Amino acid sequence: MAIIKPFLALRPKQELSEKVASRPYDVLNSAEAKEEANGNPFSFLHITKAEIDLPDGVDPHSQVVYNKAKDNLQEFLKKGIIFQEEKPCYYIYQLIMNGRSQTGLVCVSSVEDYFKGVIKKHELTRPEKEKDRIDHMKTIHAQTGNVFLAYNNVIEIDSIIYNWKNSHQAAYDFVADDGIKHTLWAIDDDTTVADITRLFAQQVPATYIADGHHRAASAAKVSKEFPESEEAKYFLTTIFPASELAILDYNRLVKDLNGLDADDFISALHDDFTITQNAEAVKPAQLHEFGMYLDKQWYILSSRKDTFTNDPIGVLDVTILSNNILNKLLDIKDQRTDKRIDFVGGIRGLKELETRVDSGEMRIAFSLYPVTIRQLFDIADSGNVMPPKSTWFEPKLRDGLLTHTLS
Repeated sequence: MAIIKPFLALRPKQELSEKVASRPYDVLNSAEAKEEANGNPFSFLHITKAEIDLPDGVDPHSQVVYNKAKDNLQEFLKKGIIFQEEKPCYYIYQLIMNGRSQTGLVCVSSVEDYFKGVIKKHELTRPEKEKDRIDHMKTIHAQTGNVFLAYNNVIEIDSIIYNWKNSHQAAYDFVADDGIKHTLWAIDDDTTVADITRLFAQQVPATYIADGHHRAASAAKVSKEFPESEEAKYFLTTIFPASELAILDYNRLVKDLNGLDADDFISALHDDFTITQNAEAVKPAQLHEFGMYLDKQWYILSSRKDTFTNDPIGVLDVTILSNNILNKLLDIKDQRTDKRIDFVGGIRGLKELETRVDSGEMRIAFSLYPVTIRQLFDIADSGNVMPPKSTWFEPKLRDGLLTHTLS
């Protein structure tokens, strides 16, 4: 069962919350972070991407950057930009994007649950990305990045969160510059906190990493280097019931046709797909249907029967695309390392695919039907991992609103 607990959060003064809150460190490169934080000394990017405060060209993964992050965090505390909560709390975090709302519980989750598999994974991690967050956490003694978890709904937990939202004033409530509304409530009532802890321990057999595999893996490894720290045995998470979540498509672009001309490539596709030209950009309407953009023409590709397996991995559209097109025809064996392929989250829209193909940067694009939350749970339960870049979650949790310290 899932072990969670409240925590003594570092969080911004209410009037500075919108200025402090920043997009996650891993969706911005150094130049983009510097531009986004320009003119805003309160941006949490000064802590999560501290290279923006150092000369251009500095290695963003160097110790000098992590030391600067530590100094900036202490400066934020000294100036009263952020403060530490007086008592351990849970927090409710609601995000509204394009009229759609999702609400989760911010807490710290047990590292032991991660090691034991109570917190389930569906992606592989890369050592260099882990090292970056490990060095960042160890230097600043804090976890700044939220791990996005999901679980099967529990009616009693849903009810507590709904009732608290509707009977208490929010700690923060603002619309970010990208139009997403962020609202947080602090749950500081001892009885309510105890009820939430008990319900997770009794009725939530597993939680699932939706986004943040590298942050979770890094926190788990850091815990072993702080054996005397009780706080290091937990890591910062926001846990959403499955009914609140939607997964967006994660599309593919490829630089070439592996030596084939367009006609030969399309002819080869007929072995595994029925193919129909389409006058408009193709956003697949169902599982096992794909959009393809080639030579300014969109196509609908529908998988033929018996061209894929029905096991939890084989039935995924990202697997079908990988096996029957990327690997079979385009000789892309490892999507994590092959430089000929790129990935575009559905938030950017199909126009992004057209633009990059029409520019000549890429030769062909594929649009996919999104993975479902049920598929994600099934794969994690089976102990398997998804192909790279299978899921894209929006909206993203903001960094800086809640930070978990290790001491």
